[in-house]
Amino acid sequence: MKKILMAAALVVGFCSGAASQAQVQAQAQTSTIPVVAAENFYADVVKQLGGDRVQVTSILNNPDEDPHLFEASPKTARALQHAALVVYNGADYDPWMDKLLAVSKGDKRTTIVVAQLVGRKSGDNPHLWYDPATMPVVAKAVSGFLVQADPAHKSDYDARLATFLASLKAIDNRVAVLNSHYKGVPVTATEPVFGYMADAIGFEMRNRRFQLAVMNDTEPSAADIAAFENDLRERRVHVLIYNSQATEALTKRMLKLAKDSRLPSVSVTETLPAGKTFQQWMISQLDALSGALQGWQR
Repeated sequence: MKKILMAAALVVGFCSGAASQAQVQAQAQTSTIPVVAAENFYADVVKQLGGDRVQVTSILNNPDEDPHLFEASPKTARALQHAALVVYNGADYDPWMDKLLAVSKGDKRTTIVVAQLVGRKSGDNPHLWYDPATMPVVAKAVSGFLVQADPAHKSDYDARLATFLASLKAIDNRVAVLNSHYKGVPVTATEPVFGYMADAIGFEMRNRRFQLAVMNDTEPSAADIAAFENDLRERRVHVLIYNSQATEALTKRMLKLAKDSRLPSVSVTETLPAGKTFQQWMISQLDALSGALQGWQR
């Protein structure tokens, strides 16, 4: 993954402002609970679970920028300083969060690291939100915090959690339909962004070494590039999945080759697009994938 730079000046004057649990509960009775989510799709989930009783700040929220190139700022540090809850991905996707939180003294805020919740670690595919099993676990952890911080509104939080979990069934249903039609179908991708979802669908994912090299900002080997190109040129795969937030020269080259070979390409992103919920985002991408594969026959 591309190295994320953080200016050393960020740590200057960054002191702990985290409240104790008792203070959080007192605050919740009179105002909103401040939450910081490193990625905007986690922020969206918190908003759905907390409603108007949470004030959520998301850090990575521009769908037009490559999130791997993000640089933390003093504004980021200030937001974290006042947060009662922090949610971030982990698994080396957002290492700047570890650095920022590490310089906070007397830290009593609650921190949810998604990778730890789902048993993922450094070196694993960090795009955890594309695993259908991830968000139910995240939602339950966030809701548990909200109930503990603001027990007076437990019934509302419980109802919101139930609504959210039920809404995820639409994603599961689409995955199940795709699995029933396209399990074992060979596909390829420029990066492993969609990897967990592709596994849930049951695709035969090709060119994994190429994808890992691109994700880790290293040059794929000549042999891996040739294998990728041959898969496209000879139509050994049925769709090309690409990260539209990281369209560098090699990605553009593969997209052109797919187009020349009359193979469909499907865009996925690492950041929630504006105006969409997490559920809408996932469903729109799954629907686009389904449309791209409609002409395929066993």
